[in-house]
Amino acid sequence: MKTVLGSRTLFYSVMALLTAFYGLPLLWLLASTFKENREIFSTPLSLPTAIDFSSWAKAWEIGNIGRYAFNSAFVTSSSVIVILLFASLAAFGFSRFRFPGKKGLLVVFGIGLLMPLQSYFIAQNLLFEALNLKGHRWTLIIPYAAMGLPLAIYLLKVYLDSLPGDLFDAARIDGCGEIRIFTSIVVPLLRPGLATVGIFSALQAWNEFLLAFIYVTEDAHKTIPTGLVAFSSRYVTDYQLLFSALAIVVLPMIAIYALFHRQIVAGITDGSLR
Repeated sequence: MKTVLGSRTLFYSVMALLTAFYGLPLLWLLASTFKENREIFSTPLSLPTAIDFSSWAKAWEIGNIGRYAFNSAFVTSSSVIVILLFASLAAFGFSRFRFPGKKGLLVVFGIGLLMPLQSYFIAQNLLFEALNLKGHRWTLIIPYAAMGLPLAIYLLKVYLDSLPGDLFDAARIDGCGEIRIFTSIVVPLLRPGLATVGIFSALQAWNEFLLAFIYVTEDAHKTIPTGLVAFSSRYVTDYQLLFSALAIVVLPMIAIYALFHRQIVAGITDGSLR
């Protein structure tokens, strides 16, 4: 009993330290958005005397955050939709069908999990230049979807491999075609995995910087990470405005994770147990 209590105490102590380590900088950032520049330097650890969101509104307006947020939302949502659609179809095919080259294709997707972006960036850049895709939103959607597919396919395949084959055989006996089986049986059973894949893919696409910085040069098509670089270069000394822009960008992703953290944890643990 003492061993169990000691383990729990140690666990919660470590979690509290990690929470403080990652949470206190965020709280400091939020508090700084309500302070003047001189207060940020003179009393950096004090609480703000008043809560005024005028700096947030100013950062949103003059920093073109709305345009950057729309571009990021469009690129992220499009990438996630492509990943979920093709990953679920591929996982269904790999799990429930036999066809020539199946193992070879799985190996290819496995290599995709291991290869860093820098290893194929030059070839990808030459391909986009040949297809005249650089500068458009599709320049980001295609690689983001490609980078998220390998993990998504393997994770969803684990779910489907654990399902009894009799379930699909019974559906076929009842007259269901493969499309009906996929939409009526596979997709509902994959919801925890789809939620996990969707959140991870969204976070990756929302925060990606390198491809967005290199491929998209027009300000009208920039996403939030690259837009913030341009914003910070213009207002590098206005820390209140800069912190306000950072808060506007960071908070939505934290809110989404907080809302769906149970689905994420359930998807990861369920997939690992299966």
